[in-house]
Amino acid sequence: MATRLSPHSRLMTGFTLIELMVTLVVAATLFAIAVPAYLTQIRESRRTQAKTALLDLAGREETLYSTQNLYSSVPATVGYGGGAFPVNVGNGYYSVNVQVPNPAAPAAQPSFLITATPVAGTSQAKDAACQSFSVDQIGNQIALDSGGNVNSTTCWGT
Repeated sequence: MATRLSPHSRLMTGFTLIELMVTLVVAATLFAIAVPAYLTQIRESRRTQAKTALLDLAGREETLYSTQNLYSSVPATVGYGGGAFPVNVGNGYYSVNVQVPNPAAPAAQPSFLITATPVAGTSQAKDAACQSFSVDQIGNQIALDSGGNVNSTTCWGT
């Protein structure tokens, strides 16, 4: 004879509310740690794009100087498209400007200052630690934070 189980004696399957809440707390904690770390890594990779663009442009300026004995603030002269600086680089997160001559250099010598700043309205504009990167004709690398303080060690890594 087969035994029949009553509806009350069946085993219940599924998750309890406590198990679901514990899972939710663990997931929320991981999310709270992972997302800021991810955003920091993205911000730092975009900084690298800006620094690479600055060093590339400085190299182009030096190449121009070695062949024509002058620096240029015209993008087309150094191989960039467009009519005038500033130009956007780094997938549009930074704007690069070239000043010829460098306002901080002695007037008698040829000079340039290339500066990258985050484009307003992008996520890089919230990067308070590194609000501008600059390089000049002798290779000085300077970075400023949002308060205008020098933060070259953090931003340039030197």
